[in-house]
Amino acid sequence: MRRILFCCSVFLTGFTASNAQSLSGTIIDAETREPLAFATVQLLGTKAGVTANESGKFAIDATSSRQSKLIVSFVGYKTDTISVGNQSNVTIQLRSDASALQEVVVVSGTMKEVSKMNSAIPVEIYSPALFLKNPTPSIFESLGMVNGVQPQLNCNVCNTGDIHINGMEGPYTMVLIDGMPVVSSLSTVYGLAGIPNSMVKRIEVVKGPASTLYGSEAVGGLINIITKDPDSSPRFKTDISATSLLEYNADISTKWRTGKANALLGINYFTFNNRIDVNKDNFTDVTQQDRISLFNKWTFARKQERTASLGVRYVYEDRWGGEMQWNRQYRGSDQIYGESIYTNRVEAIGNYQLPIAQKIHFDYSYNYHLQDSYYGVNQYKADQQVAFAQFRWDKKIGMHDLLVGVPFRYVYYDDNTPGTSAPNGTNAPMNTYLPGVFIQDEMTFNERLTILTGMRYDHHNHHGNIFSPRVSFKYSPDKTNTLRLSTGNGFRVVNLFTEDHAALTGARTVEIANELRPEESWNVNLNYAKMISHNNGYVNLDASAFYTYFTNKIIGDFQTDPERIIYDNLNGHAISKGVTLNSEFAFTNSLKIITGVTLMDVYQIESDQTGTEVKTPQLFAPKVSGTYSISYSLDRSGLTFDLTGRLNGPMHLPVVPNDERPAQSPWFTIMNFQVTKSFINGFELYAGAKNLLNFIPKDPLLRPFDPFDKNITIDNPNGFTFDTSYNYAPIQGIKGFAGVRYTLQ
Repeated sequence: MRRILFCCSVFLTGFTASNAQSLSGTIIDAETREPLAFATVQLLGTKAGVTANESGKFAIDATSSRQSKLIVSFVGYKTDTISVGNQSNVTIQLRSDASALQEVVVVSGTMKEVSKMNSAIPVEIYSPALFLKNPTPSIFESLGMVNGVQPQLNCNVCNTGDIHINGMEGPYTMVLIDGMPVVSSLSTVYGLAGIPNSMVKRIEVVKGPASTLYGSEAVGGLINIITKDPDSSPRFKTDISATSLLEYNADISTKWRTGKANALLGINYFTFNNRIDVNKDNFTDVTQQDRISLFNKWTFARKQERTASLGVRYVYEDRWGGEMQWNRQYRGSDQIYGESIYTNRVEAIGNYQLPIAQKIHFDYSYNYHLQDSYYGVNQYKADQQVAFAQFRWDKKIGMHDLLVGVPFRYVYYDDNTPGTSAPNGTNAPMNTYLPGVFIQDEMTFNERLTILTGMRYDHHNHHGNIFSPRVSFKYSPDKTNTLRLSTGNGFRVVNLFTEDHAALTGARTVEIANELRPEESWNVNLNYAKMISHNNGYVNLDASAFYTYFTNKIIGDFQTDPERIIYDNLNGHAISKGVTLNSEFAFTNSLKIITGVTLMDVYQIESDQTGTEVKTPQLFAPKVSGTYSISYSLDRSGLTFDLTGRLNGPMHLPVVPNDERPAQSPWFTIMNFQVTKSFINGFELYAGAKNLLNFIPKDPLLRPFDPFDKNITIDNPNGFTFDTSYNYAPIQGIKGFAGVRYTLQ
């Protein structure tokens, strides 16, 4: 009898075991297909649960019953219940939930990790999912989808540009990579296009001065590009696309592990060699380009979870624009006009947490930028090196969360313009030494009230002592309402390159009227965020009112003499003020609408020779601008439809006396449409059209038939000269595009 019972028990145990199976899978973002590291998985109706690894992979014991269901959750995403049936391996896609995004960690506002909701500084977060709705080959173009941020082309021939925040020109926007100031001076104009989307984990935007933490150039705001972590990136990912105008772009990334180190390699290649002249002015509408960018990032596992990382990036670009018959044999000659730019750039970015009890980080970066350019017969060669090092000490004492930093920045800059010439005409490269110290105290009184104060001191080897304070208040009566009030000071030391590069995009010469002094700004920003949840989805609202007052503003006078650009500190002040509203509507039927609008007035006031104050509006600063994105998904069929665009109201343009071209641009919108098909094996196909309304600016060039000004005395009563600065929109009409993405987890 005992033998029979024993045999039965063995049989039953074996039967039970046969009904258990190991279920494995991968959890990814439904839009970007990026793995969601450390997401949680629980078997419905049991206590069995696991956490996914850094690659989003998991394994859990489940039953073979078709009733088996998994509850999958991740911070910032909608919790989902998945029926697994008899599957042994599944891919689970989670969709972001903006009502939970307040818990997403940001770093740009306070230079330390803090949830978006708890940040005393308003920080806007943009994930790659937004930019995939309108794919572009570079971050520079992608930022056009951000409300209040305007990528501005400064030249119609070479298509160089910079990024404006709330109407202020590019030199007032600080662009960081992983918090490091490697994008400055030369790269603000020539290096932004070399940042591929494939390396981006998220983008954080802070509008308003941030010099208390980040120093010079963070006068009007900052854009912090956070790169991907090697440990949580897909094993292999590629995105290859082409347009009907024969533009080709390829993004490829892969990761691997060596001992205690994780590595990520990203390669981006973009090429466009199709001469097009839609407006029939005998000039290329868009520059011809060949660009390659290599990015390699390493993270190292250390004891007690201390951090250590190193990233290296190399960018090479060969671009030219000009008369349709130009080729390289005319580079620098006065026979056929062309603007040819060769760029070589190397960057290194790293972070190391010291192996001591106190939480001290050492941040460092270095970049070398070599520019070799011709603008017609005008040669421009520049050599720039920027080195940065910083110690950060993070310490909590009671209700005080302290951050103390000791930064040092060195800039070497040399070119063949008046910017680096001594009074006797000899070459005098610019050497800037900028050591400093800052302290920040974030005081949390309770869950509702937080006060942040900060002070920074820098010593410039030419300008002397510079102080920049700030204070911020955050009040949250509940988890759905947050009010923030911030005020602070920003400064920018003189960097002649960012003042005189516009001269090199045409035939103008540069004149420095007086010794330039550092610029300064004071800003007040009031921000209100509201979250509304309902049965059919949620609504997120984010509104801000801003006011920035600039003194010592460096002004380029394009109007006095069409042959010159005259630079001097403003004898007066400049103001940027306005309101901005961002809204997000998401519904359970997979419809999502994101809109943003900015109303602003940007101008300068200066006294004329009679002492009368004269108000001059800022160029390229529309009083009204907005962005929009409408997305709808058919989850069962894997189809997603995206309509995106940007609306710009009239903006003042750099016309010359008696110019027949309008002094203001018209209302216009650049509208795009895309359809994406997702497959469960990691493939995605997408196609669409850009600039659906086929908007093209008229007459962007002045006297394109005489680019070397050889015939300005013939049939030219106004004395016009060739000029390329009248630009407010790309000169590309409607174009189709298609691409394929593949992700291997």
